[in-house]
This record gives sequence, C-alpha cells and structure tokens, in this order.
Amino acid sequence: MTHEAVDTTPLHGTGWSFRSAMYDPKYRSIFYQILTIVILVGFVWWVAHNTAVNLARSNTASGFGFLRGRAGFEIGQSLIGFSSDSTYARALLVGILNTLLVAVTGIFTATIIGFLIGIGRLSRNWLIAKLCTVYVEVFRNIPPLLVIFFWYLGVLSVLPQPRESVGLPFNMFLNNRGLAFPKPIFETGMIAVGIALLVAIVATIIIARWAHKRQAATGQPFHTVWTAIALIVGLPLLVFVVSGFPLTFDVPVAGKFNLTGGSVVGPEFMSLFLALSFYTASFIAEIVRGGIRGVPKGQSEAAGALGLHPSSVTRLVVVPQALRIIIPPLTSQYLNLTKNSSLAIAIGFSDLVAVGGTILNQSGQAIEIVCIWGIVYLSLSILTSLFMNWFNAKMALVER
Repeated sequence: MTHEAVDTTPLHGTGWSFRSAMYDPKYRSIFYQILTIVILVGFVWWVAHNTAVNLARSNTASGFGFLRGRAGFEIGQSLIGFSSDSTYARALLVGILNTLLVAVTGIFTATIIGFLIGIGRLSRNWLIAKLCTVYVEVFRNIPPLLVIFFWYLGVLSVLPQPRESVGLPFNMFLNNRGLAFPKPIFETGMIAVGIALLVAIVATIIIARWAHKRQAATGQPFHTVWTAIALIVGLPLLVFVVSGFPLTFDVPVAGKFNLTGGSVVGPEFMSLFLALSFYTASFIAEIVRGGIRGVPKGQSEAAGALGLHPSSVTRLVVVPQALRIIIPPLTSQYLNLTKNSSLAIAIGFSDLVAVGGTILNQSGQAIEIVCIWGIVYLSLSILTSLFMNWFNAKMALVER
C-alpha cells in the first residue's frame, strides 16, 4: 500500500490592506462617498460658522421674529387685504400670491400660444408658416427683460390718460394706468354654485373614465366633450338661476379725471404677464414642433388612409404621440417662466422678490430673506415638476 505525499506547506492568507481595498470597486466607491459627505459637511459648517461670527461682529440679530413687525409700506396690487399696518409676514404672503398669479396665468397663456405657433410652423400655408417662424426667431433671441420693457414702455405707457380711456366691450376701459373691468360681488347663493361646479367636474371625470373603458372594451366612442360642457356649464348655470342670480358687478365709470368703481389690473402686471407669456411661448412652439416632427410620418399616413380628416389626424393620432416627447422639455419652460417672474422688480410689480427686497432694506435681515426666496422658488419648482411627472405618466403610451 502506497501513501501519497501530502503538502503540508501552510497557506499564506491574502489579508486586507488599504492598497488592495482601493483597487476594489466596492470599497473605492464607499470611500469616495464618505469623503464627499465629509467635505460637504465641512463646507456647510464653515459657511455657518463664518455667518454666525459676522452677524455677532455686526450686532445683527438673526431669526425670523422680524416677520411679526409692522411693514410700514403699501403694495400696489394685492390679492388679499393689505395695508401699511400689516406685518412683514403678510407682505411676503402678498408677494408669494402675486408670483403665483403671474406664474399660473403666464403658463396657461404661453401654453396656448406656443401650441398654436408650433402647429402653425408646420402649416402648409406659406404665409402662416413664415409668420410663425418670424415670431419664434424674434422672441426667443431677445432677453426677457427687454421684452418686459417693450410691453411696459413701448406699449402700455403710451396709452391714453384715464380721462381719455379706450372703451372696450363688457364695460371695460384701457388706459396707461391699466385695465379697468367690472368687479364681481358674490352673495351667499354663490356657495351653492361653487358646489355645483365641483360636482360637475367630478361627474365629468367619472364619465370620461367610463367612456374610456367602454371604448377599450367595445370599440364604440362616446363624445365626452359635449357631455363635459353640458355638465360644467349647464349645472352651475342652473343652480345660479335657481338661487336668484346671486352675483352683481361694480362697474367702472369714466369720470372727468379718473375712473371710479370696478377693479384695475395695473400696467406692471400686464407688462410682466404679456412679456413672459409671449417670450416663453416661442420656446414652447419649438418644443411642440419638434415633438410633432418626432412622430413617424407613417402614423399620419395610416390615419389618412383610414379616411380621417386632417384635423382629426392631428388631434387623435399625432398630438397624443407627440406629448411623450413634448412634456419633459415643457416642464423646464414652466420652471423658467416661474423663475423669470422675479424680473418684475425691474418695473415695480410687487412679486416675492420685490416685496422681499423692501423688507430686507428696512429690517436688514438679508440671510433670512434670501432663505425665504430660495425655499419658495424651490417649493414651486418641485411642485411643478411633480405635477408634470404625474401628467407625463398619465400621457404615456400603453402597449396592448
């Protein structure tokens, strides 16, 4: 019987060393992440320490207690009640609401104009296509501040004086102090009208979902547009009539030197609203044009072969497919419009930045005001992005 020799040489352990770990992708990534966190924390601590030292050296009190102080200034246009005796906090709230007003109305108007111009650039009519092209090339190559000055100094400021106001339909007047229009006065019965409107909207959403499922199951379409119009317009109108017309108007009246009564939208808001709407619409038009161009031509040709009208091809086939290309860059333009509203300070409109700047000059609380600016604009941007991401997911094409 033979015995095989057994190798009894001890195995040397591989061990762990810093050098070997640095060549391991797992440990190397952990090391760089920890290093980045340490550097970031150190930078934040350094900024906070220097800020505290400088505030102590200049005897400047920190904190947000100053927001309870008296504002001591007036605001030209406000969506809520405000006077010089109001607090700084209420003044900032007025500025935030004015910023939201500019952003929401500007986004709505810019979207409509942008879609029309974008589709117009693809028109087979030579004149319409060229006019839309000129519009896009002019507005998108001019800084937004110059567009604001154009509307404020070149258009609205040259309008006639209040005594020579231009009369418009529905008892409205236009002059260099803005647009005067009838002020609605709501009575108690308008609460029922508002409830009826909410019920109509909910009912429209339910019917639209039912119609979508019905068409997917049977292939039979249901015209939800006319049903939605009948519900959203007809039901509140019926409640309005039954409630005894609980709405009156304070109509502006042209006097010898000025207008009395009604509500007035100042030239500052009108200039900012029109400038941002037309400026942003030029970029939205290019996004829409690119999205439609991104849809394969065979889709529209196939729809045309089935006998669909060209307008139906655009509405039912091309645009739904183009939305998945349009929505992501469209979100960036909405964010840009919201942030560009801070240019209102150039023409004296009381947005968040303008009101905050006045408070900063009076109180000296620069750090707190800048933090409020950043938090508000960051919150608006995040909310806009979340909504657009949700809308993009809803518009995504579902393969069957």
